[in-house]
Amino acid sequence: MPMRGNPSKQPLILIVDDDEAHRKLFAEVVQSLGFRTTEAASAAEAGQRMAQEHPALVLLDVRLPGKSGLEFLPELRKNHPEIPVILITAYGDVREAVEAMKIGAVDYLLKPVDLEELETAILDHVGRADELATTSRLPPLPSHVVCVSAAFQKVLETAYLVAQSEAPVLILGPSGSGKEVVARLIRDWSSRREGPFVAANCAGLPESLVESELFGHVAGAFTGATADRIGYFRSAHGGTLFLDEIGELPLTVQAKLLRALETGEIIPVGSEKPVKADFRLLAATNRNLEELVKTGRFREDLYFRINVVELTVPPLKERREDILPLAEFFGRQFARQPVRFSPQAMAALLSYHWPGNVRQLRNAIQRACLLAQGNIILPEHLPPELAALASSAQEVTREFEVGRLSAVERATILSTLAECGGNRTLAAKKLGISRRALIYKLKALEALSPSNRSGPSE
Repeated sequence: MPMRGNPSKQPLILIVDDDEAHRKLFAEVVQSLGFRTTEAASAAEAGQRMAQEHPALVLLDVRLPGKSGLEFLPELRKNHPEIPVILITAYGDVREAVEAMKIGAVDYLLKPVDLEELETAILDHVGRADELATTSRLPPLPSHVVCVSAAFQKVLETAYLVAQSEAPVLILGPSGSGKEVVARLIRDWSSRREGPFVAANCAGLPESLVESELFGHVAGAFTGATADRIGYFRSAHGGTLFLDEIGELPLTVQAKLLRALETGEIIPVGSEKPVKADFRLLAATNRNLEELVKTGRFREDLYFRINVVELTVPPLKERREDILPLAEFFGRQFARQPVRFSPQAMAALLSYHWPGNVRQLRNAIQRACLLAQGNIILPEHLPPELAALASSAQEVTREFEVGRLSAVERATILSTLAECGGNRTLAAKKLGISRRALIYKLKALEALSPSNRSGPSE
């Protein structure tokens, strides 16, 4: 299939395989999806390609001359953590391939590779080339970051824009919504990506030791201080300091934090000598800092100092398009294979209000994978509060969707798909949403259909 638009702007996929016939076959499939390709016959050659170009995805064969694909994978993940890697492996290497997914591979395919499965894997992990080339304003996301909803996409686009600066960023959002995920992306996209990322949960620090934990102390500063301690600030020197739940800091410590931000120096407990600390501050909270300022529990000058850029991560109930993709991601993670959800289980997931957000969803899927002992998730495998919804979830979720989307809008999705002859990419483009978002909307509609009692079609 000829590539559309400017070929130089088409995303690139690197194919690493010592068999030229396999490389050519995979290249034909990849190019038919609208991507450019580059090839390597060994890990060493792949490393050279990676140094020269920035692929959107790597297809990596396990059996390579010299350094194997499994030996090359840790090096690839270390140098390019944001690029997804799909392993190509023989049946006998499946156990090793599954273990490799723990260190960064996003998926694996068995030889002889089913070409339709290859297409699906590429589209699942990087989307279609025309979408990436024309609509995405983000670099490829790491394999552990799932973003389908427009609400979360907007947050990440803003995070990408501010990542290149040194300005402090305040990340707001409910507990478990993914604030630290956003903070780590900002670090990974910044000039400090090679520096340390030091995370401190201010709510978890003992009040009597919080100053020492953050700023360090000298030996003899207080009872039990038998040795010097550098603290979180100096541990983050040259990198990024992430202070989670910053609203829990005592006022005395807030004053020292303000001074550190303004001077780039800290004073360890028990010392009078300032110490240089080169760090970028990212802060997060699930509390309303403006209200804390009004009640005198948070310094106004510090609030304005850390709030140069403000990002708000929406709760999971406001980004329902992410629920099923996240559930499938966690399912692959815990089951060590792709999982499928019954229509009733999907409906229960979509209709639940998720007060614990992504963290609660992760725990729910972990439980489901343990109970299922296979790759099919049924309502009874979900936590009781979700399983109880299963019988009524389809109707509840249907009512929710009708309230959230007008009947006209829902009909527009289906009619546009029909108009495009079932071509989801074209339909998504006409509707102004991503292909992946459309797929999950259609899955949700299928799960809610009274006439459908079979498994998901995709």
